[in-house]
Amino acid sequence: MNDLYLAVAGLALGFSLTVPPGPMNALIANRSMRSMRAGVTTGLGAMSADAVLGALIYALHAEVNLGAYVRAVEAVGAVVLAVMVARLLREPSTPDAPSASDVRVYSDALLVGVTNPFQILWWVTVGLAFAYVGGAVLFLGLFGAIAVWVVVFPYALTEGVRRDPRISRGVALASAALLAGFAGYFALSAAGLAH
Repeated sequence: MNDLYLAVAGLALGFSLTVPPGPMNALIANRSMRSMRAGVTTGLGAMSADAVLGALIYALHAEVNLGAYVRAVEAVGAVVLAVMVARLLREPSTPDAPSASDVRVYSDALLVGVTNPFQILWWVTVGLAFAYVGGAVLFLGLFGAIAVWVVVFPYALTEGVRRDPRISRGVALASAALLAGFAGYFALSAAGLAH
């Protein structure tokens, strides 16, 4: 795979990771309703959690030869993505978020991110498989998408949702399509049909 393809795949994967409604986006959404700054700060905490998990996974990929295990990892990744698609098609609930300083908002989001079982599972399965397939270029694209999302999402919420509450459902459906595409790719790859 060439670097441009990997960067674009990383961007698509990054948006498929960050866009779906879930615990972190519910927290970002809740805090964005207070202010865009609180939403972006929460997003930066989430991105930092992904950086910690991504670095651990990338280091593991460098130390462990997946070789014979890559198809099993891809199969598990396909299942994780399919579960995420099913989850995001359900109505998400937004948790209450107390008013707090920027440091507290950031550290709370970082803690939620590094302890979120779905986020950890995503990195151990999907992230590990992509580290093996795409390496650093793919991760740069992935984190580029996350950086864009943690600014665009709070902005869109503070401005757009006030005008049209249906925006959140459209985002969920687009995310489901991306995740389903990646789930299909991993399923085909695990079956030896996509390499």
